[in-house]
Amino acid sequence: MRIIALTDIHGSYTKVQEILTKEKGVDAVIIGGDLTNVGTSKEAEEAIRLFQSYVQTLFVVAGNMDLPELDDTFDKLRISINSKGRILNEAGFFGVSGSPFTPMHTPYEIPEEEIKKRSESGWQEVQSARWKIFVPHAPPRNTKLDRIRAGMHVGSTAVREFIEKYQPDVCVCGHIHEARGTDVIGKTQIVNCGPAGKGCYAVIEVGENIKVENRG
Repeated sequence: MRIIALTDIHGSYTKVQEILTKEKGVDAVIIGGDLTNVGTSKEAEEAIRLFQSYVQTLFVVAGNMDLPELDDTFDKLRISINSKGRILNEAGFFGVSGSPFTPMHTPYEIPEEEIKKRSESGWQEVQSARWKIFVPHAPPRNTKLDRIRAGMHVGSTAVREFIEKYQPDVCVCGHIHEARGTDVIGKTQIVNCGPAGKGCYAVIEVGENIKVENRG
């Protein structure tokens, strides 16, 4: 199974079209938050419909720059994995919308305890899957993937603790644009996809093993 992972689109939908036109044989697309830049539900739905003209199966969480009500839109479209799990073939997808609190007071910020609760809720729904793919918008704390330009680590402590405890196979995140790359915690491969609005994305190949690669 071949999966494209995108985060931090921020309304740059033509960039996503370019990526989906270029990448062939895609079975599913993960959108790991910040589809819009404080966009409306109507805008979000139109973007999702556009992407589904390329790939029918999407797994989506909202980011901190999405309005919280977009979770309802994604639920209505049956693509949400916020606090829930969905299984495709042998892979289970689950995630968490929003981010921890930030100094910027962005639209969708939640306590670490809520991130923990949503992570565990989704995890319970993918237990029958061979592979588990975790999609929080925010990266885990104290990795290569949560360091801002000033040098501080600003990722989620709850995401880090969840990965350490449950060891999903893959963690797809974004949020910190400048920290694009890959890292590992135990057996969990972690990828910060980078801003899709600038053409960055990741490819996840699921077979006997899982291969994760940044592109763009």
